[in-house]
Amino acid sequence: MLSVRLLGLFFFLLLGGGQCQGSESTLSPHHPEGETFSPGADSLSFPWSRVRLPRYIVPLHYRLLLHPNLTKLSYTGSVQIQVDVQNNTNWVVLHSKGLQISSATILDENLAHLSDKVPVLPVLHNPSHEQIGIFSPRVLSSGQKYFLYIEFAAELADGFYGFYRSSYTSSTGETRTLASTHFEPTSARMAFPCFDEPSFKASFSVRLRRSPEFISLSNMPVMETVELADGLMEDQFAESVKMSTYLVAFVVCDFKSVTGTTSSGVQVSIYAAPEKWLQTHYALEVAVKMLDFYEDYFNIKYPLPKQDLIAIPDFQSGAMENWGLTTYRETSLLFDPHTSSISDRLWVTMVIGHELAHQWFGNLVTMKWWNDIWLNEGFARYMEYISVEATYPDLKVEEYLLHTCFAAVGLDSLNSSRPISSPAENPTQIKEMFDTVSYDKGACILHMLRHFLSDNVFQSGIVRYLRKYSYSNAHNQDLWESLGNVRRCKHLTPMLGQKKFYHGEHLDLKAMMNTWTLQKGLPLVTVTRKGRRLLLKQERFLRTVAPTDPLWPSLFLWHIPLTYRTDSSSTIHRHLMTSLTDVGEEVGWVKVNADMTGYYVVHYEDEGWDVMSKLLRYNHTALSYKDRTHLIHNSVQLVTAGYLSLDKALDLISYLTHETHTVPFLQGLGFLESIYHMTEKRDEPDLTRNFRTYILQFARAVIDGQTWSDDGSMSERRLRSEVLLLACYLEDPPCVEQARLLFNHWLQSNGTLSLPTDVAETVYSVGAQDDRGWDSLLHAYKTSISEAQKSKFLLRPSHPLSHVLLQLGLEGRVIRTQDLSHLILMVSRNSRGHYLAWDLVKKNWDTLVQKFQLGSFCIRHIIVGTTGQFSSPEDLADVRLFFDSIQEQASQMRVTQIALDNVQKNVRWVQRNLEPLKKWLTQQIK
Repeated sequence: MLSVRLLGLFFFLLLGGGQCQGSESTLSPHHPEGETFSPGADSLSFPWSRVRLPRYIVPLHYRLLLHPNLTKLSYTGSVQIQVDVQNNTNWVVLHSKGLQISSATILDENLAHLSDKVPVLPVLHNPSHEQIGIFSPRVLSSGQKYFLYIEFAAELADGFYGFYRSSYTSSTGETRTLASTHFEPTSARMAFPCFDEPSFKASFSVRLRRSPEFISLSNMPVMETVELADGLMEDQFAESVKMSTYLVAFVVCDFKSVTGTTSSGVQVSIYAAPEKWLQTHYALEVAVKMLDFYEDYFNIKYPLPKQDLIAIPDFQSGAMENWGLTTYRETSLLFDPHTSSISDRLWVTMVIGHELAHQWFGNLVTMKWWNDIWLNEGFARYMEYISVEATYPDLKVEEYLLHTCFAAVGLDSLNSSRPISSPAENPTQIKEMFDTVSYDKGACILHMLRHFLSDNVFQSGIVRYLRKYSYSNAHNQDLWESLGNVRRCKHLTPMLGQKKFYHGEHLDLKAMMNTWTLQKGLPLVTVTRKGRRLLLKQERFLRTVAPTDPLWPSLFLWHIPLTYRTDSSSTIHRHLMTSLTDVGEEVGWVKVNADMTGYYVVHYEDEGWDVMSKLLRYNHTALSYKDRTHLIHNSVQLVTAGYLSLDKALDLISYLTHETHTVPFLQGLGFLESIYHMTEKRDEPDLTRNFRTYILQFARAVIDGQTWSDDGSMSERRLRSEVLLLACYLEDPPCVEQARLLFNHWLQSNGTLSLPTDVAETVYSVGAQDDRGWDSLLHAYKTSISEAQKSKFLLRPSHPLSHVLLQLGLEGRVIRTQDLSHLILMVSRNSRGHYLAWDLVKKNWDTLVQKFQLGSFCIRHIIVGTTGQFSSPEDLADVRLFFDSIQEQASQMRVTQIALDNVQKNVRWVQRNLEPLKKWLTQQIK
């Protein structure tokens, strides 16, 4: 740790501001003699043409001083970067975006100017690559270290990236401003000049200036606070560990905190706006417990002395794992026992688990480049489940992992999917890497690998990985090498045709896992029963191209860890898939991909699906709830892909009238609901009415069995929330009547009545159907200090109100801009609002891109969400026409092709299944 006395040796001067000048003691650099005059900027051309920085200069340490002015909404700053020169050069090229650079100079190791005649050096800008080049009149020599010093200024950004402004309204109605950061993946360069790539790791010493009524936070604890001559305070933070620029963070605010300590002595604090301080206590409990868990699981101590978690009022994503200062959307960190539901509690717990897992996966060991971002996000997503299951078993988090894998299958079965490890160069491409493939598919192949290798082998392998690459960078293959020292197990049979699949007693894990990370898509395993044998074949599973289509892709092959269970034994059989498996003569049924630990879809040929349907009808408990859920999911996917008729899938899920487990029941109900939402938008009232009647008939016993309370287990409360919400959406009279009754009680109490949190969304959605209810909810939205409650007010707005809500979302005052993408999706899901939402996107496209940035999660969410239920050729043509109109932007984003694939899939589904659906429904509701 650098002492305060030594800090004075380094000169930090803030740009333009008499208020800051002369407020610190600095050492004037020595000016060497006998140097030549350097050329001006006009006579130089930018020295670098690539998007990625040259490797001949490496940063070692940053000394960063910032003074944000929360009244003027701007800031000034300076940065001194110690660099190591590895090739002779006259140029330093680094990142800068939107910064006004007033001066730049280069010093030698003794803090002497390299240029006496021109101490302020020419700075060239390349805005298209977000780079600057600084010319040195003297050659920077290989093997030497230098100091690069830059003064700069900028506005606090209006948005969600870089060093940006946020605000909240106090209990007295006053608007309070704060400044916060979000740098991942490529926005540190918006806050200060830096080498903004993950492999350029360095340590950081941060100083922040502020007015006395504020506090400041950064990655490390405050080492000393100094009062300056002009009344400002300067917080000097301890030197950080070596880390990537995207993990640097700082906040200036007036928040309050609650603090605890882990068993190993790490100080944990939760920060929030003062009025929301009481909502921080659950997060503190979770964070302390999670850090203890991870230190034990990884057998690596958390390396910083503190971990701050802060709820930022304006925040685009769910949270960000800045080392030692994780930032969160308020709904991801704050929990109000009076207004937050059990689902809200689960969400907060999982997000904290995710971000704290990153303190090891991502922060301690970082991917070398963004093509392998799944090493961060896939692991963190999977560790959510491992950590929450260990620390909060009552939340039944294992029941949600299946849906993570189902989400991955949904995207990965489109032709527009991508490999987990994919090229990405520019910022838009990099932002798109933070998608379902990196997060959900990454988590699911890790889940598959963990079950294949065993828990102990998997855990010890990732600990080896973390220890070997601590404070450095890794890529895909490094993980497989760390996990690859797995001794050959008896149950692992070499895959047919794979020569040298094992090397001695070691499994060639790299060869196996490359098939899952370096090629896109997932396998369809087709199972054919021939006596005691299973004939198995694999091909890529696609829902957008039929096997008979000339566009059917060339053969994909995976090394598949096959699992299955039979009626003759409770044992789950495991081995690498071959073309032939002997299961025994006496076996009646075989369920492949037991508990869906494998990431593949299974199709049972010949009478295979009939056998499964019969088993579910007469003895469904012979299978685990995961297997039952998996069968429902696979049958639905196979209908969409054209392998299975719709009536067979519908007949299979009919057993659910006898199902007692929440997960398979909701999976089947969700299938019916998704078809209903598609058909209700097609202006076929008879079909819509018949389908509504069938769903309510199908779920009648479950609907009637619900209480309008918060009683029961996690599973029971989740079932209540989802079933009643759907029942009221389908205008089920008893449901609507009870929701209206509760809403009227809430109105009569002037909003002071605490509704049961599990049914609050349902009650508000019914109550918003008339003007009085809408006005009351809008007033409550404006005054509530619970973001969890406010999110429930926005649920499924009815058509008369949709345009008002969308306008409020665009304005960004009453409804924050961060909630606009969610609001657009809520409107689009309503049968009378989906074209309204799509029209808003088309008319306000430039505004949306300006608010959220091209390639961001919100833009992708909006595009896929508003088009996801289109199912006519006319809709498809309209989407194509719009993408053609924004061709320059659309060509930069993979999500536009995903959206087109989705609509094309829906068109095919309707063409193939609409008439069979009508006939089937007619038979069911006779």
